[in-house]
Amino acid sequence: MTPSRPYLLRALYEWILDNGMTPYLLVDAEQENVQVPEQFVENGKIVFNVSPSAIRNLELGNDWVLLDARFSGSPMQVSVPIMAVLAIYARENGKGMVFTDEEGGDQPPPSPPGGGDGDDKPKRPSLKVVK
Repeated sequence: MTPSRPYLLRALYEWILDNGMTPYLLVDAEQENVQVPEQFVENGKIVFNVSPSAIRNLELGNDWVLLDARFSGSPMQVSVPIMAVLAIYARENGKGMVFTDEEGGDQPPPSPPGGGDGDDKPKRPSLKVVK
């Protein structure tokens, strides 16, 4: 399956805006192909206000987040691979989502604990009729 991060990112962005809040993105600035203003990176991370009034031309694509913004009066195009987005949240209350490492799209699910020999499989749920 394809990664869920871009879909969740778009949904949470809309949810935050619909609730009259300010969406912020936390980005891992040390990942490959991240283009952000280096002077604002702290501890390898950068936070962006991505509200419509703060930026222009926001694209929340399946592979990239692209936007135009001004930093200290200088215009810059920011481009961030979707997997470098660590979180999206509302500035006012912190509600949102922190993204963890996603499993690859083509990888099979991990094997069950204990090697899957059958002894440690969970029992199937059953129903009882109670009168």
